[in-house]
Amino acid sequence: MKKEVFIDTPYITLGQLLKEESIISTGGQAKWYLRENTVNINDEPDNRRGRKLYPGDTVEVPDTGLFFIRSKQGE
Repeated sequence: MKKEVFIDTPYITLGQLLKEESIISTGGQAKWYLRENTVNINDEPDNRRGRKLYPGDTVEVPDTGLFFIRSKQGE
């Protein structure tokens, strides 16, 4: 599944994205989820829940899909 995620702030953290997209149910689960699953950001593996995602970034979550970060104000 491919999905655009629109943000109205300069960035969103990886943990916030996982929670907003209902991949995890609480922010505290991000640490454990990222330990057991390889998430690729811009085709590079990353497991930092505080990783800042900016408009233009792509996030690939295993068994879930590909997310494109977009700004609500336009890129």
